[in-house]
Amino acid sequence: MSKKRKIVSWTIFISLLVILLVGIILTGTREKEETIREVMKDAVLHEDNVVNLFGFRTVNPSLISAYIVSAAILLFAILVRIFAVPKFKEIPGKFQMIIESWVDLFTGLARSNSPHRYSTVAGYIFTAGTYIFLGTLFELLGVQVNGTKGQVITLPAPLCDINAAIAMGVTSFLIIMLGGITSNGFKGLLKTLKEFSLPISMSFRLFGALLSGMLVTELVYYYITLSFVLPVIVGILFTLMHAIIQAYVLTMLTATYYGEVSEKTAPKEKKHKQPELKAESN
Repeated sequence: MSKKRKIVSWTIFISLLVILLVGIILTGTREKEETIREVMKDAVLHEDNVVNLFGFRTVNPSLISAYIVSAAILLFAILVRIFAVPKFKEIPGKFQMIIESWVDLFTGLARSNSPHRYSTVAGYIFTAGTYIFLGTLFELLGVQVNGTKGQVITLPAPLCDINAAIAMGVTSFLIIMLGGITSNGFKGLLKTLKEFSLPISMSFRLFGALLSGMLVTELVYYYITLSFVLPVIVGILFTLMHAIIQAYVLTMLTATYYGEVSEKTAPKEKKHKQPELKAESN
Protein backbone atom coordinates (compact mmCIF):
# COMPACT_ATOMS: atom_id res chain seq x y z
CA MET A 1 0.00 0.00 0.00
CA SER A 2 1.40 3.40 -0.98
CA LYS A 3 2.00 6.20 1.50
CA LYS A 4 -0.81 8.27 0.00
CA ARG A 5 -3.38 5.46 0.45
CA LYS A 6 -2.28 4.96 4.05
CA ILE A 7 -2.85 8.66 4.77
CA VAL A 8 -6.32 8.52 3.18
CA SER A 9 -7.26 5.37 5.14
CA TRP A 10 -6.12 6.85 8.45
CA THR A 11 -7.96 10.09 7.68
CA ILE A 12 -11.22 8.22 7.03
CA PHE A 13 -10.77 6.13 10.19
CA ILE A 14 -10.07 9.14 12.41
CA SER A 15 -12.99 11.06 10.87
CA LEU A 16 -15.40 8.22 11.62
CA LEU A 17 -14.06 7.96 15.17
CA VAL A 18 -14.55 11.70 15.71
CA ILE A 19 -18.11 11.52 14.35
CA LEU A 20 -18.91 8.67 16.77
CA LEU A 21 -17.47 10.55 19.73
CA VAL A 22 -19.40 13.71 18.84
CA GLY A 23 -22.60 11.66 18.55
CA ILE A 24 -22.00 10.10 21.96
CA ILE A 25 -21.34 13.48 23.58
CA LEU A 26 -24.37 15.18 22.00
CA THR A 27 -26.79 12.40 22.92
CA GLY A 28 -25.30 11.45 26.27
CA THR A 29 -27.58 13.75 28.27
CA ARG A 30 -30.85 12.17 27.06
CA GLU A 31 -32.99 10.94 29.96
CA LYS A 32 -34.17 7.36 29.97
CA GLU A 33 -37.88 6.63 30.10
CA GLU A 34 -37.22 3.25 31.72
CA THR A 35 -34.49 1.91 33.95
CA ILE A 36 -32.33 -0.94 32.71
CA ARG A 37 -34.07 -3.22 35.23
CA GLU A 38 -37.49 -2.40 33.75
CA VAL A 39 -36.21 -2.91 30.22
CA MET A 40 -34.79 -6.35 31.04
CA LYS A 41 -37.87 -7.40 33.01
CA ASP A 42 -40.26 -6.44 30.23
CA ALA A 43 -38.10 -8.19 27.64
CA VAL A 44 -38.72 -11.45 29.53
CA LEU A 45 -42.26 -11.05 30.88
CA HIS A 46 -43.78 -8.66 28.30
CA GLU A 47 -46.04 -6.96 30.85
CA ASP A 48 -45.98 -3.49 29.24
CA ASN A 49 -44.85 -4.02 25.64
CA VAL A 50 -47.88 -5.91 24.34
CA VAL A 51 -49.87 -5.49 21.14
CA ASN A 52 -53.52 -5.86 20.18
CA LEU A 53 -54.44 -8.98 18.21
CA PHE A 54 -57.14 -7.92 15.75
CA GLY A 55 -58.37 -5.41 18.32
CA PHE A 56 -59.97 -7.82 20.79
CA ARG A 57 -57.13 -8.99 23.08
CA THR A 58 -53.54 -8.17 23.99
CA VAL A 59 -50.79 -10.63 23.14
CA ASN A 60 -47.04 -11.03 23.33
CA PRO A 61 -45.39 -9.43 20.27
CA SER A 62 -43.64 -12.76 19.65
CA LEU A 63 -47.01 -14.19 18.60
CA ILE A 64 -47.27 -11.61 15.81
CA SER A 65 -43.76 -12.60 14.74
CA ALA A 66 -44.81 -16.26 14.70
CA TYR A 67 -47.80 -15.50 12.45
CA ILE A 68 -45.66 -13.50 10.02
CA VAL A 69 -42.87 -16.10 9.85
CA SER A 70 -45.30 -19.01 9.46
CA ALA A 71 -47.25 -17.22 6.71
CA ALA A 72 -44.02 -16.32 4.86
CA ILE A 73 -42.70 -19.91 5.01
CA LEU A 74 -46.01 -21.38 3.83
CA LEU A 75 -46.32 -18.88 0.99
CA PHE A 76 -42.75 -19.51 -0.14
CA ALA A 77 -43.29 -23.30 -0.01
CA ILE A 78 -46.48 -23.05 -2.10
CA LEU A 79 -44.80 -20.85 -4.71
CA VAL A 80 -41.78 -23.17 -4.94
CA ARG A 81 -44.03 -26.24 -5.28
CA ILE A 82 -46.19 -24.69 -8.00
CA PHE A 83 -43.66 -22.76 -10.07
CA ALA A 84 -40.17 -24.11 -9.30
CA VAL A 85 -40.42 -27.86 -8.61
CA PRO A 86 -41.97 -28.76 -12.01
CA LYS A 87 -39.00 -27.06 -13.70
CA PHE A 88 -36.32 -28.90 -11.70
CA LYS A 89 -33.79 -30.65 -13.92
CA GLU A 90 -31.37 -33.53 -13.55
CA ILE A 91 -28.53 -31.02 -13.70
CA PRO A 92 -29.64 -28.49 -11.05
CA GLY A 93 -29.37 -24.76 -11.34
CA LYS A 94 -28.40 -22.44 -8.51
CA PHE A 95 -31.87 -22.15 -6.96
CA GLN A 96 -32.54 -25.88 -7.28
CA MET A 97 -29.16 -26.64 -5.73
CA ILE A 98 -29.93 -24.41 -2.72
CA ILE A 99 -33.31 -26.08 -2.15
CA GLU A 100 -31.93 -29.61 -2.54
CA SER A 101 -28.96 -28.89 -0.27
CA TRP A 102 -31.27 -27.55 2.45
CA VAL A 103 -33.51 -30.62 2.22
CA ASP A 104 -30.54 -33.02 2.09
CA LEU A 105 -29.08 -31.43 5.22
CA PHE A 106 -32.00 -32.53 7.39
CA THR A 107 -32.63 -35.78 5.52
CA GLY A 108 -29.02 -36.79 6.07
CA LEU A 109 -29.28 -35.85 9.73
CA ALA A 110 -32.34 -38.04 10.15
CA ARG A 111 -30.89 -40.94 8.16
CA SER A 112 -27.63 -40.99 10.11
CA ASN A 113 -29.38 -41.04 13.50
CA SER A 114 -32.34 -43.25 12.57
CA PRO A 115 -31.36 -45.37 9.56
CA HIS A 116 -34.12 -47.93 10.16
CA ARG A 117 -36.97 -45.39 10.14
CA TYR A 118 -36.29 -41.79 9.19
CA SER A 119 -38.95 -40.47 6.79
CA THR A 120 -41.27 -39.11 9.51
CA VAL A 121 -38.58 -37.50 11.63
CA ALA A 122 -36.86 -36.11 8.51
CA GLY A 123 -40.01 -34.18 7.58
CA TYR A 124 -40.41 -32.89 11.12
CA ILE A 125 -36.85 -31.74 11.71
CA PHE A 126 -36.83 -30.07 8.27
CA THR A 127 -39.91 -28.05 9.28
CA ALA A 128 -38.69 -27.33 12.83
CA GLY A 129 -35.15 -26.43 11.75
CA THR A 130 -36.40 -24.10 9.01
CA TYR A 131 -38.83 -22.40 11.39
CA ILE A 132 -36.21 -21.91 14.13
CA PHE A 133 -33.58 -20.63 11.69
CA LEU A 134 -35.81 -18.20 9.78
CA GLY A 135 -37.75 -17.21 12.89
CA THR A 136 -34.54 -16.21 14.64
CA LEU A 137 -33.28 -14.27 11.60
CA PHE A 138 -36.63 -12.45 11.46
CA GLU A 139 -35.42 -10.38 14.42
CA LEU A 140 -32.83 -8.74 12.15
CA LEU A 141 -35.53 -7.18 9.96
CA GLY A 142 -36.54 -4.81 12.74
CA VAL A 143 -40.28 -4.90 11.95
CA GLN A 144 -42.07 -2.41 14.18
CA VAL A 145 -45.66 -2.28 15.44
CA ASN A 146 -47.57 -0.01 17.80
CA GLY A 147 -48.12 -1.23 21.34
CA THR A 148 -51.23 -0.83 23.45
CA LYS A 149 -49.82 2.32 25.05
CA GLY A 150 -48.84 3.92 21.75
CA GLN A 151 -45.20 2.93 22.04
CA VAL A 152 -43.28 1.52 19.09
CA ILE A 153 -42.26 -2.14 19.57
CA THR A 154 -39.73 -4.01 17.46
CA LEU A 155 -40.98 -7.56 16.91
CA PRO A 156 -38.67 -10.16 18.50
CA ALA A 157 -38.01 -13.72 17.36
CA PRO A 158 -41.08 -16.00 17.74
CA LEU A 159 -39.27 -18.35 20.13
CA CYS A 160 -38.38 -15.56 22.56
CA ASP A 161 -41.78 -16.36 24.09
CA ILE A 162 -41.55 -19.20 26.62
CA ASN A 163 -44.90 -20.57 25.41
CA ALA A 164 -43.58 -20.96 21.87
CA ALA A 165 -40.42 -22.69 23.13
CA ILE A 166 -42.49 -25.09 25.27
CA ALA A 167 -44.75 -25.86 22.31
CA MET A 168 -41.70 -26.69 20.18
CA GLY A 169 -40.21 -28.92 22.87
CA VAL A 170 -43.47 -30.78 23.51
CA THR A 171 -44.08 -31.29 19.78
CA SER A 172 -40.58 -32.75 19.37
CA PHE A 173 -41.24 -35.08 22.31
CA LEU A 174 -44.54 -36.25 20.76
CA ILE A 175 -42.80 -37.00 17.46
CA ILE A 176 -40.22 -39.06 19.35
CA MET A 177 -43.01 -40.87 21.19
CA LEU A 178 -44.79 -41.56 17.90
CA GLY A 179 -41.66 -43.21 16.53
CA GLY A 180 -41.35 -45.39 19.63
CA ILE A 181 -44.99 -46.51 19.53
CA THR A 182 -44.95 -47.17 15.77
CA SER A 183 -41.85 -49.36 15.96
CA ASN A 184 -42.08 -51.04 19.36
CA GLY A 185 -45.64 -50.51 20.56
CA PHE A 186 -46.07 -50.32 24.33
CA LYS A 187 -42.36 -50.94 24.95
CA GLY A 188 -41.53 -47.95 22.76
CA LEU A 189 -43.98 -45.81 24.74
CA LEU A 190 -42.36 -46.79 28.03
CA LYS A 191 -38.92 -46.19 26.57
CA THR A 192 -39.95 -42.68 25.53
CA LEU A 193 -41.63 -41.83 28.83
CA LYS A 194 -38.37 -42.59 30.64
CA GLU A 195 -37.07 -39.35 29.09
CA PHE A 196 -39.85 -37.29 30.69
CA SER A 197 -37.50 -34.35 31.26
CA LEU A 198 -36.64 -34.10 27.56
CA PRO A 199 -39.37 -31.62 26.52
CA ILE A 200 -38.51 -29.41 29.52
CA SER A 201 -34.79 -29.35 28.71
CA MET A 202 -35.47 -28.73 25.01
CA SER A 203 -37.88 -25.90 25.73
CA PHE A 204 -35.73 -24.02 28.24
CA ARG A 205 -32.54 -24.52 26.22
CA LEU A 206 -34.22 -23.00 23.18
CA PHE A 207 -35.89 -20.19 25.12
CA GLY A 208 -32.80 -19.35 27.17
CA ALA A 209 -30.46 -19.21 24.20
CA LEU A 210 -32.67 -16.92 22.11
CA LEU A 211 -33.63 -14.74 25.06
CA SER A 212 -30.00 -14.24 26.09
CA GLY A 213 -29.16 -12.82 22.68
CA MET A 214 -32.09 -10.41 22.85
CA LEU A 215 -31.14 -9.28 26.37
CA VAL A 216 -27.54 -8.61 25.39
CA THR A 217 -28.72 -6.53 22.44
CA GLU A 218 -31.16 -4.61 24.68
CA LEU A 219 -28.35 -3.95 27.13
CA VAL A 220 -26.06 -2.62 24.42
CA TYR A 221 -28.78 -0.37 22.99
CA TYR A 222 -29.67 0.99 26.43
CA TYR A 223 -26.32 2.60 27.15
CA ILE A 224 -25.61 5.52 24.87
CA THR A 225 -21.85 4.98 24.94
CA LEU A 226 -22.38 1.53 23.43
CA SER A 227 -25.27 2.30 21.10
CA PHE A 228 -23.22 3.34 18.06
CA VAL A 229 -22.06 0.71 15.55
CA LEU A 230 -21.62 -1.94 18.28
CA PRO A 231 -25.31 -3.02 18.31
CA VAL A 232 -25.10 -3.84 14.62
CA ILE A 233 -22.16 -6.16 15.19
CA VAL A 234 -23.55 -7.68 18.39
CA GLY A 235 -27.07 -8.08 17.00
CA ILE A 236 -26.01 -9.78 13.78
CA LEU A 237 -23.43 -12.06 15.40
CA PHE A 238 -25.70 -13.19 18.24
CA THR A 239 -28.68 -13.69 15.94
CA LEU A 240 -26.78 -15.67 13.32
CA MET A 241 -25.04 -17.77 15.96
CA HIS A 242 -28.28 -18.62 17.75
CA ALA A 243 -30.15 -19.29 14.51
CA ILE A 244 -27.58 -21.87 13.39
CA ILE A 245 -26.81 -23.45 16.77
CA GLN A 246 -30.38 -23.77 18.06
CA ALA A 247 -31.75 -25.12 14.78
CA TYR A 248 -28.98 -27.72 14.76
CA VAL A 249 -29.25 -28.64 18.45
CA LEU A 250 -33.01 -29.22 18.50
CA THR A 251 -33.07 -31.18 15.24
CA MET A 252 -30.06 -33.26 16.29
CA LEU A 253 -31.58 -34.13 19.68
CA THR A 254 -34.93 -34.99 18.11
CA ALA A 255 -33.36 -37.22 15.45
CA THR A 256 -31.09 -38.93 18.00
CA TYR A 257 -33.83 -39.75 20.52
CA TYR A 258 -36.19 -40.74 17.72
CA GLY A 259 -33.60 -43.19 16.43
CA GLU A 260 -33.12 -44.69 19.88
CA VAL A 261 -36.79 -45.31 20.69
CA SER A 262 -37.78 -46.39 17.17
CA GLU A 263 -35.06 -49.01 16.84
CA LYS A 264 -36.70 -52.41 17.03
CA THR A 265 -35.56 -54.43 19.98
CA ALA A 266 -34.45 -57.93 19.14
CA PRO A 267 -36.50 -60.63 20.86
CA LYS A 268 -34.71 -62.35 23.65
CA GLU A 269 -33.61 -65.84 22.83
CA LYS A 270 -34.98 -68.49 25.11
CA LYS A 271 -32.31 -70.40 26.84
CA HIS A 272 -32.85 -74.12 26.51
CA LYS A 273 -31.78 -76.08 29.52
CA GLN A 274 -29.25 -78.72 28.72
CA PRO A 275 -30.43 -82.18 29.86
CA GLU A 276 -28.39 -83.37 32.73
CA LEU A 277 -26.05 -86.11 31.79
CA LYS A 278 -26.84 -89.23 33.61
CA ALA A 279 -23.91 -90.84 35.23
CA GLU A 280 -23.08 -94.11 33.58
CA SER A 281 -23.49 -96.99 35.90
CA ASN A 282 -20.93 -99.58 35.86
